[in-house]
Amino acid sequence: MMKQFLDNSYLFGGNAPFIEELYESYLVNPASVTEEWREYFDKMQVLPGNASKDVAHAPVVESFVQRAKRGEFSAPRTMATEPVAPERLQVAALLLVTSYRIAGSRWATVDPLKRMPRPNVPELEPAYYDLSEADMEQVVNSGSFMGLDRVSLRTLIQALRDTYCRNIGFEYMFISDRAQRVWIQERIEPVRGTPKLAADRQKRLLGKLTEAEQLERYLHTKYVGQKRFSLEGGESLIPSIDDLIQRAGANGVQEIVIGMAHRGRLNVLVNVLGKMPKDLFLEFEGKHAHELPMGDVKYHNGFSSDITTPGGPVHLSLAFNPSHLEIVNPVVEGSVRARQRRRDDKTGDQVLPILVHGDAAFAGQGVVMETLNLSGTRGYGTGGTVHLIVNNQIGFTTSDPRDARSTTYCTDVAKMVEAPIFHVNGDDPEAVLFVTQLALDYRQKFHKDVVIDIVCFRKLGHNEQDEPFVTQPLMYKKISQHPGTRKLYADKLVAQNVIGAEDPEKMIKAFRDALDTGQHSVNPVLSNFKSKFAVDWAPFLNSKWTDAADTHVPLDELKRLSERLTTAPEGFKLHPTVARVVEARRQMAEGKQAVDWGMAETLAYASLLSNGYDVRLSGQDSGRGTFAHRHAVWHDQDRERWDQGSYVPLSNIGKDQGDFVVIDSVLSEEAVLGFEYGFSTAEPNALVIWEAQFGDFANGAQVVMDQFISSGETKWGRVCGLVQLLPHGYEGQGPEHSSARLERYLQLCAEHNMQVCVPSNAAQIFHLIRRQMLRPFRKPLVVMTPKSLLRKKEAASSIKELANGSFQTVIPEVDAIEPKQVKRVVACCGKVYYDLLTARRERREDNVAIIRVEQLYPFPHKQFKAEMERYPGATEVVWCQEEPQNQGAWYQTAHYFRENMRDDQKLHFAGRPASASPAGGYMAKHNERQKALVDQALGKFK
Repeated sequence: MMKQFLDNSYLFGGNAPFIEELYESYLVNPASVTEEWREYFDKMQVLPGNASKDVAHAPVVESFVQRAKRGEFSAPRTMATEPVAPERLQVAALLLVTSYRIAGSRWATVDPLKRMPRPNVPELEPAYYDLSEADMEQVVNSGSFMGLDRVSLRTLIQALRDTYCRNIGFEYMFISDRAQRVWIQERIEPVRGTPKLAADRQKRLLGKLTEAEQLERYLHTKYVGQKRFSLEGGESLIPSIDDLIQRAGANGVQEIVIGMAHRGRLNVLVNVLGKMPKDLFLEFEGKHAHELPMGDVKYHNGFSSDITTPGGPVHLSLAFNPSHLEIVNPVVEGSVRARQRRRDDKTGDQVLPILVHGDAAFAGQGVVMETLNLSGTRGYGTGGTVHLIVNNQIGFTTSDPRDARSTTYCTDVAKMVEAPIFHVNGDDPEAVLFVTQLALDYRQKFHKDVVIDIVCFRKLGHNEQDEPFVTQPLMYKKISQHPGTRKLYADKLVAQNVIGAEDPEKMIKAFRDALDTGQHSVNPVLSNFKSKFAVDWAPFLNSKWTDAADTHVPLDELKRLSERLTTAPEGFKLHPTVARVVEARRQMAEGKQAVDWGMAETLAYASLLSNGYDVRLSGQDSGRGTFAHRHAVWHDQDRERWDQGSYVPLSNIGKDQGDFVVIDSVLSEEAVLGFEYGFSTAEPNALVIWEAQFGDFANGAQVVMDQFISSGETKWGRVCGLVQLLPHGYEGQGPEHSSARLERYLQLCAEHNMQVCVPSNAAQIFHLIRRQMLRPFRKPLVVMTPKSLLRKKEAASSIKELANGSFQTVIPEVDAIEPKQVKRVVACCGKVYYDLLTARRERREDNVAIIRVEQLYPFPHKQFKAEMERYPGATEVVWCQEEPQNQGAWYQTAHYFRENMRDDQKLHFAGRPASASPAGGYMAKHNERQKALVDQALGKFK
């Protein structure tokens, strides 16, 4: 049966793609094809002279490549002299088409330095299929290769090499969706992957290359030795981003947010976003913006502008970012998501993220993978990102691929989300524009990430004070002899009579003259355009933490909201545990039970939503809550489908309510927290919350806290109201589940840059959350949230405290103790308060007052001092904490206590002794130390 099939014409014409698909399936899993085809393909695999079999090309092409690099394949056989049978010739032709699509990039001439020899890729050689020179003129069907039908084998092979092995290396066959693969083939194969630009486009391209090169040379001679992280060698980045913006604008994009590290950043600022060169020169000369307390180095600064495109004005934003490599990626994605939300841009057609990477950082930094992993999720997707890699083939000083990464390409991590990857020679700027247009069109059609790998070089050292010949002598010998991308392209256009021989020098002179006058290189930059979607930040500037905020909610409104929050849709079956929680919450609203933490928090969100604010809450298991206290999402016990089996009460409280989003995030801290920071900096009218599963899980995102959240305003003027909920409390759960590292956040506090609070009851969290939005004060808020207190009766509050109260930065003594009898004041925060209160009541220590400091920063001096003055006879002041002495609030807050004490008072510490670990892992040891610190706080000091 198989022989009959192979002997007839069904093997050819329209069946060729079918055979290619069969072969790919066979490579992944031989059992996926019929026995006849499996037997035939098995024979194709074991060829005379080469015992190695072909391997699956999607998605594990690496295994073949790695084997080839190690030389496991034998050398190609000498070509036979006799032509093969027609059916074997046709199958070989189809397999060649597939092989070039899969591995042709390995032969692509993408390295402008030509440092590496062409690798051994046997399946790209005709001899691998027993084909000889005698077969070259035989006619074959080109199968699914676009733009050819029945041609000679020689013509087909040449077309494959022209398409896949010139200055662009296409990687896309690992994409599982056939429609996406075919779309790419339709774009590249008919034109053989070769760009064709009109003369005016070529002139603009040369102009942008001239600007890119000459700005760097101008700065190099005018500001000798100053760091700028030059783009020389990678100048093709500038026309690529320029073309991307122009084409995006023509396609309806109205906003673009760009994230990039140092390399070429100043060039992008001037030659893409239109920053005035004179302003950049002032920064080189040490001038700075007086409105920023600290500021930042010039190659960290962001910028925004409005650029004219064929489709209308496009707003550009270059994100501020620190030196931490790639950490700006999730920040950009969060900012884009907020802008898309403001425009109701659900598909991402109007707001586009662009991320510019270094090759070593793209391969080496874990946040790249984390951010890619967010790209296809419901809570974090932005409709696809265009990634541009400035691949100068050297990470600081590590240019040897054996040390730089464990993968063939620096881009291989992007294959995890099936993003197509286009490697392109940076010395062929027309090819760079070709893939730029292809990448944007792919993103706009499929709303997925796409990667452009611009393979170039770095003319100077890592910075302008570095000597690269020390570590890369041979590489830099080649670089020193390279004439430059602009020169190569200018010579090409002169040879083609596109421009005159004198035109390149005229372009250089005109640009340098503009630099001398400090004028725009980007023309026109719109100065009077104002989008209706722009945010007015004026109300949130120059505010103070002491600004008043009326956070009470009338009792009738709380009851109305509670009714909506405790009513399930008809026919919706709740889990028995959740049903009990819902019934208890109904009782709380009626005043029959005290309001617990979960209900108070939910009512805070509901009241803000009712006032028109958006609320965005994300974290690992945030819908239910790590400690099963929130239940913001209900799951129907009789329905499993995700789109039908869940109900979110907070999304159903009223017709004109704000948007409520709760996300069970991917198991990531760094990228998710960075994303939420980016979102909050773009949307001041939304309550944005990130919740750690346990407070110390934020350790994995500490760089976001250090470099963005705590310091972004003083460095860059970026206002942010992000809230972090960090479960914290010592309950004997060991070193990783006790401490949210309160001391770290307090150490970062200065200049009223953020707020750190430790609320101890339900009413406090209710008013704290509402205060965060109702005041015009937009500063990050770090909340040490509880675990055991979530269900502790003493930590619950009456519904009237929500209706009539406010957030108390300091909570006074609650028992009826005579102030004049008090000899000791114990100050504390968090869960330990209830241990102290219980012990004091049991011991009847009526001469000890206990006060709670609920806001540790900005420290409430006025309120704390007022409490201290209530006890004129108190000569001892104790700070009691559960954390070890070298952790917690003690070292960062003790000076505030002393500031508000009398001269005759002495300050003492009660807590765990200093420790290298946040907490002990043995329950018995925990209990022993917890009892000891309470005894110490209430007992005698030596």
